[in-house]
Amino acid sequence: MFRWLVLLMVLVPALEIWILLETGRLIGGWQTFALIVVMGFAGAYLAKREGRRVLEYARMEMSRGIVPTSSILDGICIFAGGLLMLTPGFLSDALGIVLVFPGTRFFFKGALLKFIKRKIDRGELRFFR
Repeated sequence: MFRWLVLLMVLVPALEIWILLETGRLIGGWQTFALIVVMGFAGAYLAKREGRRVLEYARMEMSRGIVPTSSILDGICIFAGGLLMLTPGFLSDALGIVLVFPGTRFFFKGALLKFIKRKIDRGELRFFR
């Protein structure tokens, strides 16, 4: 697992830098910079909007006595997507958008739920009352 993490920590930033340089070469440096800044602000706005919506839905579920499992998974995805969209780079922005939008978020929610269940079953993740 550690080897994969190190590989990702080296390859992803290198790929992001290469894409930024190529984009700068194609459309210009200031335009690339402006695009990165706009994507950061748009990401912050979208994450905030979706986060509020999910929080209200979770509150509604809890007021009805329902455990807001889906809303918690949505919140995790929105948080991760917002962080990715604030990170400079087009790949991280694309993944962040996929995590923030409700129509595409369900792909990650299922994988996240399986990951959490597997960790709990193995005893690697525990919740205390």
